[in-house]
Amino acid sequence: MSHMLQCISPIDGETYAEREAMTTTAARESAQRARAAQADWAARPLQERIDRVMAGIAAVGAMNDEVVPELAYMMGRPIRYGGEFGGFEERGSHMAAIAREALADIAVGEDATVKRYIKRIPHGVVLVVAPWNYPYMTAINSVAPALIAGNTVLLKHATQTLLVGERMARAFHSAGVPEDVFQNVFLDHDTTSTLIAERAFDFVNFTGSVPAGRTLERAAAGTFTGMALELGGKDPGYVMEDADLDAAVDTLIDAAMFNSGQCCCGIERIYVHASLYDRFVDKAVAIVEGYRLGNPLDAATDIGPMAHVRFAREVRAQIDEALAAGAKAHIATKPEDDGGAYLTPQILTEVTHDMRVMRDESFGPVVGIMKVADDDEAVRLMNDSAFGLTASLWTTDIDRAQRVGDRIQTGTVFMNRADYLDPGLCWTGCKDTGRGGSLSVIGYHNLTRPKSYYLKKVTK
Repeated sequence: MSHMLQCISPIDGETYAEREAMTTTAARESAQRARAAQADWAARPLQERIDRVMAGIAAVGAMNDEVVPELAYMMGRPIRYGGEFGGFEERGSHMAAIAREALADIAVGEDATVKRYIKRIPHGVVLVVAPWNYPYMTAINSVAPALIAGNTVLLKHATQTLLVGERMARAFHSAGVPEDVFQNVFLDHDTTSTLIAERAFDFVNFTGSVPAGRTLERAAAGTFTGMALELGGKDPGYVMEDADLDAAVDTLIDAAMFNSGQCCCGIERIYVHASLYDRFVDKAVAIVEGYRLGNPLDAATDIGPMAHVRFAREVRAQIDEALAAGAKAHIATKPEDDGGAYLTPQILTEVTHDMRVMRDESFGPVVGIMKVADDDEAVRLMNDSAFGLTASLWTTDIDRAQRVGDRIQTGTVFMNRADYLDPGLCWTGCKDTGRGGSLSVIGYHNLTRPKSYYLKKVTK
């Protein structure tokens, strides 16, 4: 028996959208249609697949005036930031631009007797399970290259952003991508796990929580279904003594607070060299004190509500526990803080790694700042985490950044930047952040399999 999936708006706590979850039978039939359509789609010329995907991306852009307030209602991002189409288009365009080279045969050698090469073959049916925090940009990371590579795609979006998959499917279908090739599906967790266990999909790309990632891995156990998992994060920033202080403060605090701190690669802990520490904290506090917390539909709002009350509850719990253990809070409770989804952004000092706020993923507008003496102490603290997605290093010395970066257990090292996905680089992580990777040439490698050819021209 199916049930209703509901998006509860963080603006007012009311139901904003609801859709009926597919039955297991209906979901199984969708996967079967995708499998039946895959060979024909993969047989089409590469340029045709690229052109139709790019036209689909453009069609999403044409919806942007509707998408921006819709995102505010669904997950609370202020309309002043204009949605996600810039990053959505940048990522899709890059993957289209590198497709021919990334998917080209690898020539191993040919002479009068033998020809050897390796092809990149699409997996077949790809399930993309996308999160709510950047629902368009995270989805396109996999949807665009999967389709371009010749896979068919089922997109399951988070309930909090229930309408995103519908919009993407409508846009891509209008651009000539066949309906069975790219399907938006409304699935509950049990049905998703059942289909994975039945090997309905040839590859699964999931972005979400660590517990959910473990659930999907358990469902796939013994099926040998490939998976790419981007799970939790606790990304650090490290400000060295030679850093551009103003640039470091502006970038790291924005990376900690933007989207109400609900960013996969948001900065959740900052380590500052002792010589800059006091000035860094003072500047950081001044920035956050100036934020306007409020209704995301108001163009004056800098920081909106968290996407759901339960997410805000976890952040408040981490802050309260830290304060009880001796941390210091620097931001007074804002009048708009309602004790629910609307949460005062917070800066904490006098924190330690004994506190959950410096260990567990917060995924909200709070950041702890610690003083460090040198690179060794900073590296030790940055690596003292179950997660490894990105790390942001602030220095004028690129050689030093490379040396420190080599010592950090992370997926991406930034120097003088944070909270950005360069589509030319592989988006990947280590430890409990997960495995696999999207974007870049490696993203295509993960969405295809190698197939080797040894063609002997003579029989003697």
